[in-house]
Parts: sequence; C-alpha cells; structure tokens
Amino acid sequence: MNRTANYSFTIVVPIYNEADNLPALEQKLNDFLIYSIYPACVLFINDGSTDASLKRITEVCSRRKDFFYLSLQKNSGLSAALKAGIDATESEYIGYMDADLQTTPEDFNLLLADISAYEMVMGIRANRQDSFFKKVQSKIANRFRQAMTHDGVQDTGCPLKVLHTDCAKQIPFFTGMHRFLPALVLLQQGRVKQIPVRHFPRTAGKSKYHLRNRLVSPFIDCFAYRWMKKRYINYHIADNNLSE
Repeated sequence: MNRTANYSFTIVVPIYNEADNLPALEQKLNDFLIYSIYPACVLFINDGSTDASLKRITEVCSRRKDFFYLSLQKNSGLSAALKAGIDATESEYIGYMDADLQTTPEDFNLLLADISAYEMVMGIRANRQDSFFKKVQSKIANRFRQAMTHDGVQDTGCPLKVLHTDCAKQIPFFTGMHRFLPALVLLQQGRVKQIPVRHFPRTAGKSKYHLRNRLVSPFIDCFAYRWMKKRYINYHIADNNLSE
C-alpha cells in the first residue's frame, strides 16, 4: 500500500541541488508535522540532483518515519517533479513548497484551515525578501499571466499551496505547469482562496531561477495555456455501476 494513504496531508518538496538547505528543511518540516491540523507526511522529490542531496534525503527518510522520497532518473524540471509527487500521493490533501525555505511549513496551517471549502488554498508572499530586480521580473511576468489567464491570482509564484489530491490529479500537465496551478484548478470549476504568508531571504544554496525561466519561459507558457484552455475537456460523472 502507498504509505501516503495513511495520512490526510502530504507535503511535496521538489529538490534539485539543495544539499546545504536539507538540515534546516528537515528540522522545519519535522517541527511542523507535530502541529499540523491534519495528520501529515513529507514526500521529497529528488529531481536528478548532482550534489549530495539524494544522500541526505535518504538519511533523513531513514530516521524520520513520516518522511518519504522519490528520485527521478534525471533532472526533469519543477513541473515534472511536481507531477511525480502528485501521481504518487494518496492522501486526501496535498501541499507543495520549495526547498529553499523562503516560505515556512508553519504557514501550511493557515491554508489548511480553509481547504475543506476550496479546491485550492494558496499563499501570497507578504513583504517579499527578494532583490529589487527579482521583484520587478516577477511583477512583469505576473501581470502578463493575469492578462492572459484572468485567474485573479495575485502571486502565482508563491510556492506554498494546498489542494485536494483528486483535483490535483486531474490537472493537465505540461512544462511550466507549476506557474498555472490556480488557473488550471479554475478550469475544473474549482474554487481558489489566497491567504498572505510569510516570506524569508534564502540563507543557503543558490536560486535556480534566472532571466529566461522567470520572464521568457512564462511568456511562452501563457500562450500554451491559452491554446489548451480553448480545448480543455471538463466533465463530471453523475452516476456509475463500476463498484461491486
């Protein structure tokens, strides 16, 4: 049996070359599990790391009974890592956060408080602790995405999100999908709530984002989303006799 089915909430954490962050990440996540509104576990997704990340992940999972991992054969990108985590999760709810600890797992309880009434509850980074240049890039990309998707989301780049797992499994996946999670939930006629969460400066490791994947790629992906939106198939089953 998939062990995530023993929990109500699974936190998916994609990891690519974050060995220096893993000790603090382990501690923060373990501290949160004690106080989580729902019984929770952690699922690390090693995205083909070339540093000591996988070694440290396996060490963490060997000493923490509520920590699990998947390791991808090669670096496949954030969307692929996120999809792998969603595909592997069997708990009722699924959460997502980055490994850089610029958001804290403590704030998952703010989102979980409303998850029963919404298909997705997501964070809005309050008082962002990023460079001026990074903030400007994000603001430009976010405004363009809003104009293309009309999803009404203030901060789609905030990595702190919680979804119903059955909703997450229906999301159509493509490269860059992680930028459009709220819009893709809305395509399913799902409900999305936004809640301010804390934001912190990165203290270890290096950002994997640069001008191309913060500005150029999102612009291209917006057109892919618009194409898909017009062709998206949305259905709801009223009845069936498949179960014995």
